[in-house]
Amino acid sequence: MKVYFVGAGPGAADLITLRGARLLGSVSMVLYAGSLVPTGMLDHCAPGTELIDTAELDLEQQQACYVRAQAAGTDVVRLHSGDPAIYGATAEQMRRLEALGIEYEIVPGVSSFTAAAAAIQSELTKPEVSQSVILTRVSGRASAVPELESIARLAEHRATMCIFLSGPHLKKIVADLSLHYPLDTPVSLVYRASWPEQKIYQGTLGTVLQDTKRGAWNLTTMMLIGAALDKNIAAESSLYSKDFTHLFRVVKKKDAA
Repeated sequence: MKVYFVGAGPGAADLITLRGARLLGSVSMVLYAGSLVPTGMLDHCAPGTELIDTAELDLEQQQACYVRAQAAGTDVVRLHSGDPAIYGATAEQMRRLEALGIEYEIVPGVSSFTAAAAAIQSELTKPEVSQSVILTRVSGRASAVPELESIARLAEHRATMCIFLSGPHLKKIVADLSLHYPLDTPVSLVYRASWPEQKIYQGTLGTVLQDTKRGAWNLTTMMLIGAALDKNIAAESSLYSKDFTHLFRVVKKKDAA
C-alpha cells in the first residue's frame, strides 16, 4: 500500500502531469482539497473511486483514511493544489505515514505562481534586471510568517516577488513593498490562474490600490511584482547570441584582416 502526494496544478484539469493523471485513474481512494481543487480534476479518476473531500477533515480524520486504506491494501492519492512542496501542509502528513509504516511518494505539479506568470505572458527573470524569484505570503491564522521573512524585509532585495494569498491584504502588502520598490514597479494580480473564473489586473505599485476595489480580490489571489515584469525593458540573455560559445554550439572566430 502506498500514498501518492500528487500536485493537481493551478486548477485547469489538463495542467496536471501525465503521471498525476495516471495515478488518479489507478487508485481506489482519492483525498482532495475540495476548497482548492476543482471538481473537473476528478474526471481523471476511475469509476467507483472513493472520493474524500478533506476541506472539513482535520489531520487525525485524514490519517484514519490512510489507516483504512492500509488495512485494505489499497493505494491512495492525496491530491493537493499546485505543487505539494509549496504551502502544501504535507510534512505533517508524511511524519504520520512514517510512524504508521506507510510508504509514500511525491508527484510534483504546476505551481500557481508559474501559472500566474503564464496568464500575464511574462517571464519572472531577466538578465541584469532580476535573477531571483521570492515566493512568500502574509501571515495567517494557520501559518505565521517569521519576522525575518516579512514582506517589508524581503522587499529590500527588489527581486521579482510572488505573494500567495494576497487578495484580502493588498493595503498592507502595498505599504510594505513601497518601502523599497519604486511606485512605477509593475504589479499584477491573478485570481485563480487557469480556472474558468480567472481574473487579472495589471498596473503598478502606485496604481494598484486606486484601481482595485477593496474586497474585490479574494484569498486565492497571487500578486506578482518586479522590474522583470516590465515588457519595455528589453534585456536579453547571451545564451542565444550568435557570438556566444557554449558546450553545444561553438562560434568560429573570424580571422583578423
